[in-house]
Amino acid sequence: MTTPIFRLPAPLLTLLSEINTFIETDILPLQHSDDNNRFFDHRREYARTDWENGGTPRREWEELLEKARVLADGRGFWRYALPEEYGGRGGGNLDMAVLRMRLARRGLGLLSRVGGEYRCSDQSWDELQIVAWSTHALAGSPRMSASLNAWNKVGGHEDSLTKIHCDLQNEWSIVGNFPDILMVREFGTPEQKQKFIHDRLAGKTIFAFGLTEPSHGSDATHMSTNAVPHQQDGVPGWLINGEKMWISGMHRATHCLIFARTGGKAGDAKGITAFFVERNQAGFKVEGFEWTFNMPTDHARLSLKDVFVSEDAILGKVGEGLSIAQCFVHENRLRQAASSLGAAQYCINQSILYARQRTPFGKPLASNQAIQFPIVELSTQCEMLKLLILKTASEMDACTSSEQITRELGHKVSMCNYWANRLCCEAADRAMQIHGGMGYSRRLGFEHIFRHHRRYRITEGAEEIQMRKIAGHLFGYMGARKAEMSKL
Repeated sequence: MTTPIFRLPAPLLTLLSEINTFIETDILPLQHSDDNNRFFDHRREYARTDWENGGTPRREWEELLEKARVLADGRGFWRYALPEEYGGRGGGNLDMAVLRMRLARRGLGLLSRVGGEYRCSDQSWDELQIVAWSTHALAGSPRMSASLNAWNKVGGHEDSLTKIHCDLQNEWSIVGNFPDILMVREFGTPEQKQKFIHDRLAGKTIFAFGLTEPSHGSDATHMSTNAVPHQQDGVPGWLINGEKMWISGMHRATHCLIFARTGGKAGDAKGITAFFVERNQAGFKVEGFEWTFNMPTDHARLSLKDVFVSEDAILGKVGEGLSIAQCFVHENRLRQAASSLGAAQYCINQSILYARQRTPFGKPLASNQAIQFPIVELSTQCEMLKLLILKTASEMDACTSSEQITRELGHKVSMCNYWANRLCCEAADRAMQIHGGMGYSRRLGFEHIFRHHRRYRITEGAEEIQMRKIAGHLFGYMGARKAEMSKL
């Protein structure tokens, strides 16, 4: 067999090349103007954070991201994952996994400098890192041999540009991720689609996601926030009371999608309803923002006291809000896994470069097995995880509904998610150790990557919850094997 068993689609490879060109011509000049590099070098945490305003993102930082977003939208990149009806290209799960992996693999910032870089082309990288080859093909293909030579060649000691065009700390990227828009497209009324899709894309509205509570995170079915039918000034609606926590983006959001129990009992999946609540609604209050391991923060604490909303504030059907909340969770978890994998690969690559160039006691640091073996283990895990992510993404694209994804692939998404987030933290920690004092400093990005990606072992479903879900599928307590295993 002389052909690859998995190759990225040609249009996606073309897109990656287009994005690289866009970075060189549009994003690079933006980063190097007006001291914008302060947001990416050792000053980044101070420069990004408005310490006197709850520790939220500084206005100048978000204005820079907005400039980059406008540039990306003008070139057709920002809306890539959206349907054509909203100006997108309908990018699927495989596309977004590869893009997120590629963007995160570049490190920090819009564009930053690191010493040395592998001198292989994007095409060579994709053939080596993403295409799975048979043993015969690997041994006999001249083109693959050239790719291997390119990979094995280490760049010189001069600074080289690493193309950066995403910031994982606030989930921003020139290729946008839009679970909110897809959610409203699936379940919203025409009026809601106008307000939360068209106006959202025009920059007029944005809504946060209000599911987590101070006492209930993974156990969302036990939430305390409740809503009861109520009529106000002759208008039928609902009265909401409760608290929410870790609600990201509330420093800018015009609305929050609040999930509240409207029926059933604690622990029931049914009986939870989703309500759009305006930020300035009477009784709705942002109590503050939680300062976190990595700053700035946009994670708010909310209180709702007798907040009235009309019937048209409901997204979807009464009592079925939790299914809405979970509708696109698998897409998010897989893309998050791809980002963590990309960041892990960045840490590994930089460690290899440094170890080859550093010469303690007169010989390369890389000649020591104490350096080699941990990197070997991390690289092996990256390669296996990469193929699992891409395979799972391809299978998700072949599914016809979110229910099918949950039933047949939910456990694989969880495998990708918990493994990638843990791997990224391990790779960042190892990179700090290999780089010594400089690795621990803020001049390099490893401590930032560790602090940021550590959150993903908790958010979007803690890794223990992910492992529990995997076990449920394996042992037939849930998913596609439930009926089969129940006969044992």
